[in-house]
Amino acid sequence: MNANREDYSPLAAETVVRENVPLSELTTMRLGGKAKYVVEITTKWEIPSALEFAKKKGLPYFVLGGGANTLGRDEGFPGVILLMKIRGIDIVDADAEGFLVYGAAGENWDDFVRFTVEHEMSGIECLAKIPGTVGAAPVQNIGAYGQEVSQVIDHVEAYDTETGEFVVIGRDEMKMSYRSTLFNTGPEAGRYIITGVVFTLYDGNYEPMEEPLYASLQKHLEEVLDASELEVYAHDGYPPKVLYDGVSAIRGEKLPDPSEKASAGSFFKNIYFEPSDEKALALAEATGCKIYDKADGRKMLNTGALIEKAGLKGKLLHGMRVSDKAALVLINESAKSYADLAAARAEIADQVFEKYGFKIEQEPVEIGKEI
Repeated sequence: MNANREDYSPLAAETVVRENVPLSELTTMRLGGKAKYVVEITTKWEIPSALEFAKKKGLPYFVLGGGANTLGRDEGFPGVILLMKIRGIDIVDADAEGFLVYGAAGENWDDFVRFTVEHEMSGIECLAKIPGTVGAAPVQNIGAYGQEVSQVIDHVEAYDTETGEFVVIGRDEMKMSYRSTLFNTGPEAGRYIITGVVFTLYDGNYEPMEEPLYASLQKHLEEVLDASELEVYAHDGYPPKVLYDGVSAIRGEKLPDPSEKASAGSFFKNIYFEPSDEKALALAEATGCKIYDKADGRKMLNTGALIEKAGLKGKLLHGMRVSDKAALVLINESAKSYADLAAARAEIADQVFEKYGFKIEQEPVEIGKEI
């Protein structure tokens, strides 16, 4: 419903404000109490007004996109949710080398990826079917199958809550590493509200960011393509649509659709460590799991492999199911509260630590919890 405008003078008459909205309706894990207010942001010009609304009420605020990488807590959120619904996709510039493509923060991420693939652009086609919005992509520095948005973001457009100005932040300023950026880590976390993202994408076929293609993707392509196609693509590169379709098929088999099964996507972060960290290297080698060499020089251990090796794959814990297809994923089958989720998370983390010596961390953020 629209709120009484007499109380909310800073907001435009057309701005939608709702009260006492269950967080379970706003997040794909479908848990959490009520948010005091939800303000729908459809243009960037509504952001200052929404923040002023929260300030006058003496309430905290939280910016939310699609709710796919976000958890609601049982106590709810006694503040203002800024629900990002700014829409728009635009090819800003194009030349012989590639494209600058703008995506508004509220655009569905996969819709944006599909748009680029349909225009034969490469650079994010392996990030198909990741749930969430365009604005959330740079916050978490999403990545999959050898691609990361950090490799192709040109800049973001954002509102600076400290200065009250709209600003442009270039890729080199974003301090991007694995699931960590200026926007979610360090003293400036939460300072900027992203309104749009501009990507530098390539005109033509995909050249892997990491050689070779991920084994699961390579295996799938070998099963669905004939030998002559594989030979051509091995020489000339893979068309964006071929990889988009391949990744989409794999993710469809392994990962639940949040609209059908309550889930927050990959729940645990993978484990990264420096090659010089002898203790971590020894622990990793002792697991018997594959250790990956990453492009930034670090080593990576797949947390899903550890969870599976610990015998937890497919297990139902406190109403949360460890997916039998991808052990990094938790599915809410019958959990009624965040407390149930927390109990399942602790049990998984404790067993992995006891067996292998690694402390694993959840990937989703929590509404109302300080960054």
